[in-house]
Amino acid sequence: MINVSMLIPYFSAKDKKFYLLHGDTMKVLPQLNHKFDMVFADPPYFLSNDGLSIQNGQIVSVNKGNWDRSQGFDFINQFNREWLSLVRKNMKDDATIWISGTMHNIFSVGQVLTELGFKILNIITWEKTNPPPNFSCRYFTYSTEQIIWARKSEKIPHYYNYELMKQLNGNKQMRDVWTLPAIAPWEKSCGKHPTQKPLSVLTRLILASTKPSAWVLDPFTGSSTTGIAANLANRRFIGIEQEIEFLKISQARKIEIEDPLIQEQYKQKIKGFNTKNELTDYLIKEPNTLSDLNNFIYEI
Repeated sequence: MINVSMLIPYFSAKDKKFYLLHGDTMKVLPQLNHKFDMVFADPPYFLSNDGLSIQNGQIVSVNKGNWDRSQGFDFINQFNREWLSLVRKNMKDDATIWISGTMHNIFSVGQVLTELGFKILNIITWEKTNPPPNFSCRYFTYSTEQIIWARKSEKIPHYYNYELMKQLNGNKQMRDVWTLPAIAPWEKSCGKHPTQKPLSVLTRLILASTKPSAWVLDPFTGSSTTGIAANLANRRFIGIEQEIEFLKISQARKIEIEDPLIQEQYKQKIKGFNTKNELTDYLIKEPNTLSDLNNFIYEI
């Protein structure tokens, strides 16, 4: 039993595989007495600088909210140091963490990871097949994001699903450059988040680094693509978010995939597989241990 008596879930799914916690992750994490197998984090990129961009053929502001405004290098480094230190305490000894970013924050993240004793395993370059055009025409089009993969300990081995990743890459070792599309319209059926990640990316990294029924944490969950990907892949999820608007979207997305037909449709639409049924076929054959499913209990 896990003692989280100070926390009341914003939402807990009936299947006990999807939980949402409302609040500032810096304040919630110290109250969360639970160890996770994997963490995915999409922290603020600090890109909101009153600039302009192009989205769906229209000029739009790059501003996403006060949470995305930079207050200088020292602020960014300290922010990353604080949340990574807290997350580290909630990771199992053999757990891994994935952190997405761009040049605006990823170098700080990498520095802090090393400083805190993590071992960086890979830096995945996600090449978007459909990036927005460059508005100023003074730079190369920004078409990639980086995703750092690191394990908690220098010496304790991590899990890597080598055979599946090889299968998905034409029976050749998968490289650290992934060509996958950005968010698709059908992934926004319950609402839109300004920095929403596609299921294709999250599903791949979850399958690559976790076993069935693993616990996955997202400390900046947004609209919970991480949680939807985790549940579609038979993993369990806890997300933390301070904006009620995004928690409502997350809850609606989870309720949506409780319909078996919609769940199967989504599995078939996720890119990065050789056939539309490959994900379903793999999950049927994958060993599934649910013996500790009820070990996560909220005391309210």
